Amino acid sequence: MKVLPRRKAEVHTITDAPLPMSQDIDHRQRRYLVSMGIRTVCFVGAIVAAGRAPLWVAALLVVAALVLPYVSVVVANGGREPQPRAPFDPEERSDRKGISGPHSEIGP
Repeated sequence: MKVLPRRKAEVHTITDAPLPMSQDIDHRQRRYLVSMGIRTVCFVGAIVAAGRAPLWVAALLVVAALVLPYVSVVVANGGREPQPRAPFDPEERSDRKGISGPHSEIGP
């Protein structure tokens, strides 16, 4: 008969929970609006630079104004931002008692 070693129970902490969806959407909207603001500045700058600055400056601003919307949409729709996890080491906190009771009452 083969004896299987006991696995440690997986510990979930409140810091493992992701940010609420509303905060994530707010963050992505804010980042998108900042990017579109930069695009507007590039476009207006290209118009102003067309007659006063070297041609390469105006061309660079036009290219930036054309590329930024695509990049902004891809970044904004890229999904939720990964959240850093808080370090958790159960052996580190030996002053806390473990959960007592039969295993069937604690979890699956």
